[in-house]
Amino acid sequence: NGLIHDGNGLGTSFSKPRALSLTTCGCRAVALPSTSRCNVAAFMPEAAGFEGVSGRAALRELSVSNSESFWAAVARHRLSWSIPFHTVQDCDLSRGKIKWFEGGKLNVSVNCLDRHVHTCPERVALIWERDERGSEMKYTYRELLEMTCRVGNLLRRHGVKRGDCVTIYMPTCPLAVASMLACARIGAAHNVVFAGFSADALAERIRDAQSSTVITVNQGVRGGKVIELKKTVDTAVESCPTVKQVFVAMRTDNPVTMTARDIAMEEEMLKEDVVCEPAVMNSEDVLFLLYTSGSTGKPKGLVHTQAGYLLYAALTHRYVFSYHDGDVFGCVADIGWITGHSYVVYGPLANGATTVLFESTPIYPDPGRYWDMVERLKINQFYGAPTAIRLLLKYGDQWVNKYDRSTLKTLGSVGEPINTEAWEWYHRVVGDGRCPVVDTWWQTETGGICIAPRPSDPDAEIVPGMAMRPFFGIKPVLIDTEGELLTSNNTSGALCMAQPWPGMARTIHNNHQRFIETYFQPYPGYFFTGDGAYRSEEGYYQITGRLDDVINVSGHRIGTAEIEDVVNQCPAVAESAVIGYTHSIKGQGKKLSIDVKEADLSRQLNGMVSEKIAKYASPDFIQFAQRLPKTRSGKIMRRVLRKVVESDLEGLGDLSTLDDPAAVQEIIQGHEKLLSKNRP
Repeated sequence: NGLIHDGNGLGTSFSKPRALSLTTCGCRAVALPSTSRCNVAAFMPEAAGFEGVSGRAALRELSVSNSESFWAAVARHRLSWSIPFHTVQDCDLSRGKIKWFEGGKLNVSVNCLDRHVHTCPERVALIWERDERGSEMKYTYRELLEMTCRVGNLLRRHGVKRGDCVTIYMPTCPLAVASMLACARIGAAHNVVFAGFSADALAERIRDAQSSTVITVNQGVRGGKVIELKKTVDTAVESCPTVKQVFVAMRTDNPVTMTARDIAMEEEMLKEDVVCEPAVMNSEDVLFLLYTSGSTGKPKGLVHTQAGYLLYAALTHRYVFSYHDGDVFGCVADIGWITGHSYVVYGPLANGATTVLFESTPIYPDPGRYWDMVERLKINQFYGAPTAIRLLLKYGDQWVNKYDRSTLKTLGSVGEPINTEAWEWYHRVVGDGRCPVVDTWWQTETGGICIAPRPSDPDAEIVPGMAMRPFFGIKPVLIDTEGELLTSNNTSGALCMAQPWPGMARTIHNNHQRFIETYFQPYPGYFFTGDGAYRSEEGYYQITGRLDDVINVSGHRIGTAEIEDVVNQCPAVAESAVIGYTHSIKGQGKKLSIDVKEADLSRQLNGMVSEKIAKYASPDFIQFAQRLPKTRSGKIMRRVLRKVVESDLEGLGDLSTLDDPAAVQEIIQGHEKLLSKNRP
């Protein structure tokens, strides 16, 4: 079955890609014909090559204790290589040095497209759930490969070279996916900028990435509204001297003004061949940049590379969501975020999946939109944000029950910890109590899911609101404020990773020093996530929020997410944000911004917090607001709220990621009223 001993201390590995098929057990090769061994090999074929691994727990243990052997086998089996790698990893966390699969050469687009076209060309790769309900469009792997090749040839003809960085400012649509894959095909990096960002935010990212090429559309369509994306690009590139050309695709029929640098994309694509020679890339060549907000407000361009990122996205997609061939995978994230990169595009396509591109909003044209889509597209795995789940919960069960959701097998949440009330509604109502809910923890920096309830034994418990179990090859640790490792359970600390994994970011573009200072200096020898976590008596992990979202009151550490969870259980509260402020006696106090109108709820909310957590956890001040400032992906901008609470309006930083900057002004005005009311 293709098993060999490679003689370099890595143990048993595979001589060629895809050496084992899922249908063969492989037990005879290692002379351990036990049922559990057959089961674990059926679960993960590579396990047949690991001595003494007889179950999923043992497989996870091996992936951490002998990570080189694990990742070598998985990489050989699951990626198609032009030239095999000679070194599994060369990493030094103390210096922020991360290299995986050196010597190996491959092409990411070949792994996502060509190899599936060889075996199942007419399998549906993409289902584009357009903003207009009921007008979905399907694209097969063959069609997506042809589109990708045309875009690749077009970019090459217009001078885009290996190592260049192309900025993509497009809504979630098939041509955006083809543009990402076309960059990968010709060896260019892509920099996808969420198509809701302002011209200033876009310009800053274009300049930092030094892009000479931008790809966009004439207009976007979202929630029934037309968005002038081309006009935003026109404004942005005025301050981007590096930009030489802008490819403009047509999402609507409305013409837009074209300048000398603009190129009509679809028109030019028709002139191109449907075959495009893939560049042979090194494992550690840059695949993409993706900008994420920094605490300073200046975005960080995180760099992900070819082989390690693709392998990690594919493996997590397969095992966290229990994806099987033929499933329809519905991740509703925008491609402008890491979730869209890993679980709309790269992970699913590397696995030959059918993946959904969701262009609309959860409540357009009504709050049944997600579940209508589940019924129509027969979605098997659904992956969305807690913000959207909380929003839909408030509209009531009838919008869910109206549609047939019997195809659903797994529900996932991503972006922030999901509160218990939302988790239980998601499980009970959306999943009819029969679908596991995987509350996934990960970051742009990690490339893919690091902690989630699955994979685990099928009957293993899932605790509401907990990410729970580390993924294969992930070794989380908790560290206290003195920098000491916390080895016991039932304890909280800074969440760090004790060893590298293939999916992690390699650097910050043009600023490796900032990369080291942010992630590797706080706790030398560890990767610092910036999050706090609690490890339960059973050893499960629960994310308690950003470490700067942990409040210390009279020596007690309280995670803001913990207080928000209680407050959000009040039927009159849509959502809340808890912010610590400096208190002369307690160290920090708590201010609570709540998206409700009734001021007489204050006493009730304080009572709930006192009862559910402790008296000391009750907010000192409660500010009521019509809405909370959020990013366009739905995350509450706690950094901004903290600055308002500290009266540091000069330090508000970059507000370009806000969905509606007016919300900040409302909060500022409300805070001033609160202060004047409480002045002696």
